[in-house]
Amino acid sequence: MHGASPDIAMTHVALVERPEDEPSTVWMEAVSDEQYAAESQSPTSGSGDEPSRAQQLMGDIAPRLAELTDDVLYGQVWSDPALSPRDRSLVTVSALVAMNRPEQLRSHLGLARRNGVTEDELVGAITHLAFYSGWPNAVTAIGVAREVFQEN
Repeated sequence: MHGASPDIAMTHVALVERPEDEPSTVWMEAVSDEQYAAESQSPTSGSGDEPSRAQQLMGDIAPRLAELTDDVLYGQVWSDPALSPRDRSLVTVSALVAMNRPEQLRSHLGLARRNGVTEDELVGAITHLAFYSGWPNAVTAIGVAREVFQEN
């Protein structure tokens, strides 16, 4: 979705000079009307009778933490229009790489892909982070990314 949705303006535009015989606009990825109109992906708080992922992971031992995860983190922070879901995913993946959190990174890499971040962009971000958050963190993250990309 590249930062745009029916309710959110684009977050970035690139302008370049092109020779007259080349098209003035080049889209990096085709986006269908269905993709554009679809609701953005975010970590969910469960649907209907199904427990949320937070409830499944920690609801038995830490029900308040699971509730805060569902209501505040996913219900408010992830739905804040200040960042597009795509940009929010890229920021989250970057933070998880920097903090060396491979278990959380695994699910957020998949979510980032569903929110429109390409595999090349994720690998590029991880490579960039190697110089800011440490080589071992980046190497761990690339291993997790390989597994996630192969699963999807």
